[in-house]
Amino acid sequence: MINIMFVCHGNICRSPMAEFVFKDLVEKKHLAHKFRVASSATSREEIGHPVHHGTKRILSKHGISCEGKTSAQVTKADYERYDHLICMDAFNVRNLMRIIGEDPKKKVSLLMDFTAHSRGIEDPWYTGDFETTYADIKAGCEGLLKFLIEKELREAEHV
Repeated sequence: MINIMFVCHGNICRSPMAEFVFKDLVEKKHLAHKFRVASSATSREEIGHPVHHGTKRILSKHGISCEGKTSAQVTKADYERYDHLICMDAFNVRNLMRIIGEDPKKKVSLLMDFTAHSRGIEDPWYTGDFETTYADIKAGCEGLLKFLIEKELREAEHV
């Protein structure tokens, strides 16, 4: 099983969007049983709050539910629980590193690292542009899944 944690500042916009987009992708490929997917925040500001209405709306538009999701904070212990900690921007990476300490196993990356355009994903909390955020997250999740299928799942089959 491959364990993935998506991380953003408040866990109400980008990281839950990535969590549910990725879950949708693996379900459609009949690979959901090979993944454990979650999302969390680097801050405590939104803990216990539901997913932002803009994220709910864009996910619903694409037939994806995030019902029941509430914000949670990433912990130092999550470093050992997850194989990949995928951040939305460099600010999230910096704050994640403050929580986990070090990354000796190279588990931390940006979601857009799995596309041809490695960069941060704009926060729709500030921009109001959930469409662009969704497009970036979908491209990142597709790239991440392709990477994992080609690398990790194939390696696991040969062990």
